[in-house]
Amino acid sequence: MAPIHHHFEQKGWAENKVIVRFWIISMLSNLVALLSLKVR
Repeated sequence: MAPIHHHFEQKGWAENKVIVRFWIISMLSNLVALLSLKVR
């Protein structure tokens, strides 16, 4: 696990909540990257 994952767990977030949030962020980041490739 990454240190930032532990940071959110120590703030009281449930592990599943942290994982799902990071999945959403990574999916959005991938979508932005793919869209920027298609724009070029």
